[in-house]
Amino acid sequence: MLEAQLEKLGREMGRNSGNSGKPPSSDSVTQRAEQGQERLSRQERRRQMREKAKKFMSEKVKRRPGKQPGAAGAALARAEVADHRELHVPDKCRCCGESLDGAEVVGSEARQVHDLPVRRLEVTEHEAQSRRCRCGAVTKAPFPKQAIATTCYGPIVRATAIYLMIGQHVPVARTAELLSQMCGAPVSTGWLAGLPAEAAGGLGGFLDELREQLRAADVLHADETSARVSGAVYWAHVASNDLLTLLDCHEHRGIDAVTDMAVLPFFKGVLVSDRYRTYWSIDGITHALCLSHLLRDLASVATSPAHRDWADKMADLLVEAKDAVEAAVVAGRDGLNTRELRLFRSRYTRLLERGFSTVPARHQPGTANRDAYNLLCCFRDRRHEVTRYWADPAVPATNNQAERDLRMVKLQRKISGCFRTFAGAKAFCAVRSYLQTARKHGVDGLDILVQLFKGTPWMPPRAVSPP
Repeated sequence: MLEAQLEKLGREMGRNSGNSGKPPSSDSVTQRAEQGQERLSRQERRRQMREKAKKFMSEKVKRRPGKQPGAAGAALARAEVADHRELHVPDKCRCCGESLDGAEVVGSEARQVHDLPVRRLEVTEHEAQSRRCRCGAVTKAPFPKQAIATTCYGPIVRATAIYLMIGQHVPVARTAELLSQMCGAPVSTGWLAGLPAEAAGGLGGFLDELREQLRAADVLHADETSARVSGAVYWAHVASNDLLTLLDCHEHRGIDAVTDMAVLPFFKGVLVSDRYRTYWSIDGITHALCLSHLLRDLASVATSPAHRDWADKMADLLVEAKDAVEAAVVAGRDGLNTRELRLFRSRYTRLLERGFSTVPARHQPGTANRDAYNLLCCFRDRRHEVTRYWADPAVPATNNQAERDLRMVKLQRKISGCFRTFAGAKAFCAVRSYLQTARKHGVDGLDILVQLFKGTPWMPPRAVSPP
C-alpha cells in the first residue's frame, strides 16, 4: 500500500503540460528543461519517420523556410486615380542658380503616399419627412437603422470599436482612448460597454444559419474550456470546422450546454474530439479521437519504465500513419492502400498485446498500471475511432481546429480580464463566431461589422454540392 501511495505521489509531481491537461504556465523550470530534451528526442524520431513516409510519395516536395515559390505576395498597390494631387516644381537651377520660372519641362516622376484622412468625424443629418395623403392620413418616412438617436455614432465608428474590443481584444478603456484620439470627439467607456450586446442582437439570423450549416457538415470539431464570469467558473464551448465557427458560453460543461448550442444533437457526421464522455453520449454521431490528446496520454504512461516501450512505439506508430496518410494525399491518392492499412493495423494489434502483457492482473487506482490499463482499453475498444484518419483522409487526425477557435476566449481573458456579466460573455461569443467564420471565408472583419450595424449582416455562403 505504501509503495502504491509513493508511486501515485511521484506521478502527480511528474505531471506537466506535456503529459497531462495542465497549462504550460504551471510548469517549473526543471520540468521545462526536461520537456525540452524530450521534445528534441521526439522530434528526432518524428524526423526519421517522416523520411520513411516520403517513400510513399511519387515525388518529393521540398519546403524551404520563409516565403514559398509561387506564393502570393502582399504589396501596396498604386491607385489608378489619386484623391489629391500636389505638383512640386524646382525654383532655381542646381548648377548656376538661375530661376526656372517658365523653363521647359523635360520629365516628371510620380510617387503616391497612402495615408489616413484627417482625424475628423463626418456628420450626416438624416431628416424624415411626414406627408399627408389625399385621404388625410399622415405618413412619416422611417430613419435608417444607423440613426438610432438624435445624435449617435455611425456604423463605421461602431464597427471599429467592436473590431478593437472583440476582434483584437483591446480593453474598453484603451479602446475609448484610441477612438477619442482618432475621431477627435470624446468616446465614453459606458457606450462602448453596451456595444457588444447591440452587435450580438443583430446576429440572430446569422447564428441560425450558422447552426444549420454546422448540422449539415460532414466533419465537425468540438471542445470546451473554462471561462471566468464575475469571478465564477463558466464554460466556453465550440463547434467548428475549417469554414465555420460557433462559440457559446454556458454555466455548465456537460450535456446541458451541448443541448443549448443546438448543433451536436442534430449532427450525423464525424465528430473529432477528446475522450470527454458528454460527446460520446450523443446518439447518431460517428466519432474520431484526437491524436494530440492520445499522444499526451501516451507520454504520461511512458513515464513509467514498465510501460515506456509499448507507449513510445504506439506513439511512433500513430504519427507514422499520420505522415503516411498526408504523403499519400500529396501524391494524389485517396489515402492509404489496402496493403499499407493492413501493415499499420497489424502493428497496432501487436502493440496492444504487448501493452496488456505489461499490466499486472491486480492494479490499484492512481498507479501507472491503472492508467496504462485504462489507456489500453481505450485503444482496444475505440480502435476505429483512434485510427479513423487512416482510412478516411477527410477526417483530421487532431482536434487542433477546435482548440485554435477556443484560444480566443483565453486570449480575451489574458488581455482584457474576465467577463463582467454572463450576457457579456454570450455577446462576445456571438460576435467572435461572426468574425472567425468570416475570416475562414477570407472576408474582411471590419467590413462585415459595418454591414452588421447597417442592419444587413454578412451570411456564410452555403457549400455547393457536387453534381
